[in-house]
Amino acid sequence: MKTIYDVQQLLKKFGTIIYIGDRLADLELMEDEIKELYRLQCIGTKEYQEALLLLRGEISRLGRAKGEETNDINNRN
Repeated sequence: MKTIYDVQQLLKKFGTIIYIGDRLADLELMEDEIKELYRLQCIGTKEYQEALLLLRGEISRLGRAKGEETNDINNRN
């Protein structure tokens, strides 16, 4: 598993398609679904860890990007 798309395909195997329109919210819901699949022993430890690593990395990246946007807007005022 190397991309968020791979995580989406994993979720799709279990009938879960997540699209709200807000990328950050989508990623957080995907994380919750991955945790639930692991708790129910539908996915193995390796898939769980890889998926969480990818999702948390993307969530972190988006958080930094939003922080930079906020700083840019505040600096203009």
